[in-house]
Amino acid sequence: MAGTVRVFALIVVACRVPLVDVSFQPALVLEMAKIMLDNYCFPENLVGMQEAIQQAISSGEILHISDRKTLAAVLTAGVQGALNDPRLTVSYEPNYIPITPPALQSLPTEQLIRIIRNTVKLEVMDNNVGYLRIDRIIGQETVSKLGRLLHDNIWKKVAHTSAMIFDLRFSTAGELSGLPYIVSYFSDSEPLLHIDTIYERPTNSTKELWTMPTLLGERYGKRKELIVLISKRTMGAAEALAYILKHLKRAIIVGERSAGGSVKVEKLSVGDSGFYITVPVARSVNPVTGQSWEVSGVSPSVTVNPKEAIGKAKSLIGIRKAIPKVVKRVSDIIKRFYSFKDKIPALLNQLAKTDFFTVVSEEDLAAKLNYELQSVFEDPRLYIKTMLGLSDNGLDTTPSFDDLNDPLFKLEILSGNNGYLRFDRFPTPTALMGLEERIKENVWQPVKDTENLIIDLRYNTGGSTEALPILLSYMFDTSSNTHLFSIYDSVRNVTADFHTLRNISGPSYGSRKGIYVLTSYYTAEAGEEFAYLMQSLQRGTVIGEITSGTLLHSKTFQVEETSLAINVPVMNFIDIHGECWLGGGVVPDAIVLAEDAVERAHEIIAFHKDIQALVQEVGDLLEKHYSIPEVADKVSRQLQSKLTEGLYRSVVDYESLASQLTADLQETSGDHRLHIFYCETEPESLHDIPKIPSPEEVGFIIDALFKVEVMSGNIGYLRFDMMEDIKVVRAIGPQLIKAVWSKLMNTDVLVIDLRYNTGGYSTAIPLICSYFFDAKPLKHLYTVFDRSTTTATKVMTLPEVLGQRYGSQKDIYILTSHITGSAAEAFARTMKDLKRATVVGEQTIGGALSSGTYQIGNSILYASIPNQAVLSAVTGKAWSVSGVEPHIAAQVNDALNVAQKIIGTKHQKKNLGK
Repeated sequence: MAGTVRVFALIVVACRVPLVDVSFQPALVLEMAKIMLDNYCFPENLVGMQEAIQQAISSGEILHISDRKTLAAVLTAGVQGALNDPRLTVSYEPNYIPITPPALQSLPTEQLIRIIRNTVKLEVMDNNVGYLRIDRIIGQETVSKLGRLLHDNIWKKVAHTSAMIFDLRFSTAGELSGLPYIVSYFSDSEPLLHIDTIYERPTNSTKELWTMPTLLGERYGKRKELIVLISKRTMGAAEALAYILKHLKRAIIVGERSAGGSVKVEKLSVGDSGFYITVPVARSVNPVTGQSWEVSGVSPSVTVNPKEAIGKAKSLIGIRKAIPKVVKRVSDIIKRFYSFKDKIPALLNQLAKTDFFTVVSEEDLAAKLNYELQSVFEDPRLYIKTMLGLSDNGLDTTPSFDDLNDPLFKLEILSGNNGYLRFDRFPTPTALMGLEERIKENVWQPVKDTENLIIDLRYNTGGSTEALPILLSYMFDTSSNTHLFSIYDSVRNVTADFHTLRNISGPSYGSRKGIYVLTSYYTAEAGEEFAYLMQSLQRGTVIGEITSGTLLHSKTFQVEETSLAINVPVMNFIDIHGECWLGGGVVPDAIVLAEDAVERAHEIIAFHKDIQALVQEVGDLLEKHYSIPEVADKVSRQLQSKLTEGLYRSVVDYESLASQLTADLQETSGDHRLHIFYCETEPESLHDIPKIPSPEEVGFIIDALFKVEVMSGNIGYLRFDMMEDIKVVRAIGPQLIKAVWSKLMNTDVLVIDLRYNTGGYSTAIPLICSYFFDAKPLKHLYTVFDRSTTTATKVMTLPEVLGQRYGSQKDIYILTSHITGSAAEAFARTMKDLKRATVVGEQTIGGALSSGTYQIGNSILYASIPNQAVLSAVTGKAWSVSGVEPHIAAQVNDALNVAQKIIGTKHQKKNLGK
């Protein structure tokens, strides 16, 4: 609080008022400080105030101002600025005579009745809506005195109404002690509710306000709608009442922000000086929010001009009363028609327990219902919207094609012997039957010998779903009897499966040749379903724009007496994988502008001609180089099978082909090290030769790659984040021994940190391992089988090393993480296999000692293939590709601490002789 008084002082200085010899001012300021300490309702903000003032006086910071009103203004600015409380004011009023009005409860009964009649108005409006206006909140003692009179003449007349408008727009006075009485009428008798806490500074006492267990007459309860009207004139106890009802979620507040008054403010004299200080002596803390309405006021739930508040309140009551009916109607429709029957109980349960307190309009209600429904199950077809003039028409109808001379299908043979077929509406099966011979002659006969077929749906706005099986049947072999899709009808509770037809008229296009479907934002309904099925059946490549997302198989119901309607899917469109298409638009395999789709289709057709040779080349590279021959043969056959089944129709460029091939290789082999990538220029890994550093570079390399520390307990710590080639290690050997190894040789225990080492060259592993074993006998570390040369090489420790060995007796701990890989992983696995180190941390990535990079044909695709199998020196079996499992699992950030604790525990046990 020292800063508070210094703010006063600085403000005084800033005024630049001429000085006079007025000796009373220090005493005046000290007296004001004492008044604030004894009366201000936020005493915690005044800690150290008196001491700071005395210090400011002694130092001369408070200047003497001759004009008393100027001094009052300066002190007001200082105290308000320092405490950020506009209610604190200092005034100079030598002729002020305090007037204390008589307490309301002390007035004669007849006068009390006249006051209440003048401050209370009531009415029962249309639709049994009660209107109660109170301009003064009376206190508990007055309520006790006039309870029966208040009940019989006021409350009894509005208690029976079905909803109430409670008008506090003109309420500017009152007592907080009356709040429990009023709030209790708008709540249930049990449980009792804590509604407010009042702290009074002069008495240093706190009082909690609770609802009352018993009342005179019947309660209004918490079920019926309550709208509270406020304005910028609403002040004091009325603000507290509105704030309480709002945050108990008992009333909707309508109007404008209230005045922002106070619980209790007193104007206190500063001795006989003629100065007065106005201080808020009590404060309110709401138990729900932990905050108060004071100063800031009560913000309305619905902001309107106060003159329009009653009309808005009536409208809100109508909306609020409709909510239970709307929820019931929506629930009934979902229960009867929604096509996901297993989701219905959860949806209905969610609606039943939803709190609609914040809903103040039909738009709010629609948004709230949609939010709750989608939180249970994300189905974009199930939604509520506001609209006018909806009729319950049921499912969308499809216009028939009565004019058989209309050119429904438009056909061209494009360059490269590619067929082009456009139709802008799916006909009904009846129309198709009528056009059967014409379609056979004008469509399927001309295109049967084309190499590929482009189907243009960019202008197709839908039509009959029933035509889909007929048209799709032409895209498959007539003997296939291919399952195309299923439709579940919730109204009839039946599921129908649709297959290709064997008795189609005209030649089938077959299942081998390429089909390319063009889409646009205008492609809708059945057009979208056709594109979706061509993707899910892996029969075609979709090119163009994301489709419109128009939802089909839904029924729209209007909710009576509202402008709300619910859209409910009554059918589920199920593909061959058992997935339900929920609409939302079909995402093409190649996304381009609609006007560029034909040109892009020709590019993809040309690209697809090379895919078979590329896939074959990948299989050949695997069989030649992959470290496990039987797995290579299996993967190669699987790639050919996927190609034949059309699984590569969705790839449209080298990037997507690389991604698909990688996924297939890893899925079939279980080896995440296999991957395909594309590169416009030849990758460096094809000619990766380690560079021997110059003498000037050696120091930089050592500083960059190694971190060394001797920790407490004579524990060595060595971190290196890359595995260099043996030639590089030998070249920097002398400097490495001096700068790194010499600091660790005499430690008792060594922690090797590989948590951030992603690998590198495996050639230095024998040298590194040799430092942790004795010179004789040589230790077999592992055996490397190279598939390319079909040779097996035993890897051993070295008989001689530069510098001193760490030996085979002292403990070693290796820290690993999920990114520890390649040669770093091989080092950790070797040390673990030979029981030379304890591994602490996370399971490693699962890498290989060596992977070769091979170009796929003459393309820009390259295959990274593990070409070495590593056999354990202990078991003789190949190392798993799943990574090194640590002896002690720990989070990456905790691994070092865990290792230190293990070392400390082991050392303690050793000292105790255990």
